[in-house]
Amino acid sequence: MLSSGCVLGRNVLIAGRGSIGLSRHLGTAAARASSRIPGGSGPKLRFILPGAFLHGSHGLNSATGSAGFHTVSAVLAGNNSASKTASESVAKTESDNAQKLASTDTKTTTTTTPSEGNKSSKSSTTSSYLSEQQEPEEKKFHNTILRQLFKYLWPKDNLSAKVRVVIALSLLVGSKVLNVQVPFFFKDIIDNMNVDWTTQVGEVSTVVGAMVLGYGLARFGSVLFGELRNAIFATVAQKAIRQVATNTFEHLLKLDLGFHLSRQTGAMTRAIERGTKGISYVLTSMVFHIIPLTLEISIVSGILTWNYGFQFAAMAVGTMAAYSIFTIKTTSWRSQFRRDANRADNVAANVALDSLINYESVKYFNNEKFQVAKYDVALKDYEKSSIKIATSLAYLNSGQNFIFSSALTAIMYMACSGVADGSLSVGDLVLVNQLVFQLSVPLNFLGSVYRDLKQSLWDMEALFKLQDVNVTIKEPADARPYQYKGGEIRFENVTFGYHADRPILKNATFVIPSGQRVALVGSSGSGKSTILRLLFRFYDVQEGRILVDGQDIRNMTLESIRQSIAVVPQDTPLFNDTIRNNIHYGRLSATNEEVEEVAERAELGKLISQLPDGYETQVGERGLMISGGEKQRLAISRVLLKKSPIIFFDEATSALDTETEKALLQNINYNLKELRATSVFIAHRLKTVADTDKIIVLRNGTVAEEGKHQDLLQNPNSLYYNMWKAQEHHDHTEVEEGEKQTIESA
Repeated sequence: MLSSGCVLGRNVLIAGRGSIGLSRHLGTAAARASSRIPGGSGPKLRFILPGAFLHGSHGLNSATGSAGFHTVSAVLAGNNSASKTASESVAKTESDNAQKLASTDTKTTTTTTPSEGNKSSKSSTTSSYLSEQQEPEEKKFHNTILRQLFKYLWPKDNLSAKVRVVIALSLLVGSKVLNVQVPFFFKDIIDNMNVDWTTQVGEVSTVVGAMVLGYGLARFGSVLFGELRNAIFATVAQKAIRQVATNTFEHLLKLDLGFHLSRQTGAMTRAIERGTKGISYVLTSMVFHIIPLTLEISIVSGILTWNYGFQFAAMAVGTMAAYSIFTIKTTSWRSQFRRDANRADNVAANVALDSLINYESVKYFNNEKFQVAKYDVALKDYEKSSIKIATSLAYLNSGQNFIFSSALTAIMYMACSGVADGSLSVGDLVLVNQLVFQLSVPLNFLGSVYRDLKQSLWDMEALFKLQDVNVTIKEPADARPYQYKGGEIRFENVTFGYHADRPILKNATFVIPSGQRVALVGSSGSGKSTILRLLFRFYDVQEGRILVDGQDIRNMTLESIRQSIAVVPQDTPLFNDTIRNNIHYGRLSATNEEVEEVAERAELGKLISQLPDGYETQVGERGLMISGGEKQRLAISRVLLKKSPIIFFDEATSALDTETEKALLQNINYNLKELRATSVFIAHRLKTVADTDKIIVLRNGTVAEEGKHQDLLQNPNSLYYNMWKAQEHHDHTEVEEGEKQTIESA
């Protein structure tokens, strides 16, 4: 009787395989899987059981240890009400970014050349030690993240979101209550069928029929409430994700130029991508996992205590405690492997992105094999960490399986003994069986939720650290808009350097009069482009001050001063969009007619008319589909459209041929007179600025001399005179060599 009444438990581990490769680093990978274990036929007793007792699946689908699917299936007489699937996203990794984002342990794992691959073992050991040292601070930071997320989950001024959360929680409670009712209906069905049917056919049929109907309605209601909960809460979760991502992106645009010059684009974009996915999981786990787990475990433990005594409840609670402790301890130990994999993943992402962005350079120097080897080293480091993740995951799953199987065996032995001595009915045996498996479901979810919650918090850590990077260029609380009074620019004793020990400008003092065309000339590194960056407040001066129309730019609103300055940079940045939209970017309120007008002024009209798609022609990523000269003309047309009172031209015609440059400069001068703008030309070719109103010559970060072109040439000892003569000689030599080659070829 005892042996025939016991349940056959079966544990199935579903193994999956993951892959790493270029797609992992250039896109978002995801894996989806599910498992369902069918029921079998059980032993026959004096009464009839319409199916098997229970077959349980208790395992995890593992790709590279990143994530998988944790499924527990309970099938009793065709009942798989306990079947649940927890989906986990793949390729969650943590990003180490520039400056403040870079943590100490990343310094030991950055891969730069293929020869560094043999350092991975030492790096792993070092990063493991550092992770232990940083654990208390990490927990504190993760708690801060959770508190911030709660604000998105329960927003102050959003009644609609609060109502949705309340409804979702109510549906959650209803779903769990109905789910717990299912085994009670099944118990009553079994007990009511264990009678003499020949004498009580009508009464038994009515009772059993009602129980079966209640059983079906409870199962359907539990699933329906759960799906409604998911649908209602989805709006709250997605709005939170959008808000966090938008806030992060807005913060990135507020950061100073120094941050963006030193950041790693690939790692940072991956951090944002993974962080937003982590938010989705954490928000969902709060409402759909953590609270349900606590509720379901409490209900099941209470039922076991009330109906069957302390022994059953103690066994259930003890199992829960052992399972939870083992899972948390093992997952914490495995976290070092996940961090190593994350760092290797970021390195590979940066190598891949950097290689593709610099595709032409790779080809020019025939370094394809070097780049592939460099990429392979990063993948090799990732492979080693992933193997450790997979093997440690097997240990985790085996331990979880052993704890649950041992507890299930002990509880079923106790229940079968109760049936044998008459203290429990067969229905009680079935009820205990199903309650235990309903406890196994939240236990299994507890393991997967804890793992994914930790991984999501790691992913979100980089995202929230991005938001913590200090904005160094700030406007004061009492900042005022710039008041245009002609556009005079005055530098007073300005000292500045990108590095403290290497100043670029040294006590520089000069004036750019309003409405005039002024040139800044000098050798490379003399500080010409730095002047533009300081005026635009990409950086703040370390000493001295900058005045525009007598107003200190540090006391102005950033928007007003930047709106008043237009720039044609030497390296023209273009969006991967149409010619029209790239020009339109100069002033988004401009009409199509205005866009086409400035294109004509910038000598672009003829080119655009020859293109099949005209203004709708795509320029490609960073404008690679058009020439350097065409990019510069497009940038000039964009600046003309902006109509700012102050305009900077930083080597704006360096990529143009002489004829086009001459025509374009004439158009620029005409437009500047029409706009009455203060214009500053940064130039190396002195001929392009010889007709300006004033020339400021810089040397080693100071103003060496200034004046008009003819006045500066009057002094044969001046720096400008020597520069002019040197360029004249160079141009004359080039002309002679060209004529000589023409004669020889003829």
